[in-house]
Amino acid sequence: MKDKLLQGTVKFKEEVFEKYRKHFEELSSHQNPHTLFIACSDSRVDPNMICHTKPGELFIIRNVANLVPNYRKVDEHLATTAAIEYAIVALGVEAIVVCGHSNCGGCNALFASDEKLSNIPNTKKWLELAKAVKEKIEKEHSHLCDSGREFLTEQLNVVEQIKHLLSYPYIVEKYIEGKLKILGWHYIIETGEIYNYNKETGEFELYNS
Repeated sequence: MKDKLLQGTVKFKEEVFEKYRKHFEELSSHQNPHTLFIACSDSRVDPNMICHTKPGELFIIRNVANLVPNYRKVDEHLATTAAIEYAIVALGVEAIVVCGHSNCGGCNALFASDEKLSNIPNTKKWLELAKAVKEKIEKEHSHLCDSGREFLTEQLNVVEQIKHLLSYPYIVEKYIEGKLKILGWHYIIETGEIYNYNKETGEFELYNS
């Protein structure tokens, strides 16, 4: 595996980097991304590939189940919160995308027993940020089959994390002024399809063009 990774860096330098050398030279002293892309850490999700973007366009945050902590200021290390703050305040991105995906292990783990999650306590704690999603599913959609529950949980989680984003004062300010767009996506791994959240209808709609 080590050799495969090292060989990959050589291939990148010889093929990809050389093709975009001028672009990388322009990026050497600054970055100006247009979008903050919040995605799951899942190895099957590649934001730049999904969006067909080049380095420098997306400021990417990745974590288990694409979660967003509610806004708060505390004396501790806040990785996701700090990255959101930097993207909005320091870099001035124009849009935020919260991107969930199919077959999300984090969303599935919401319904796992305490015993099953006992060996990943930090993950269990992290998933509390989607507690409202679990409660809504159990209260209003308990009739769903496993696949139906999985699909709906992933989408409702995107909506919940957008709500969390709107607890950030500097995000709300720009959003109300029309200076910041917030998008919610549900990416289907096996088809490459993107379902975009329509806040007017409360539905995820297949995006074609």
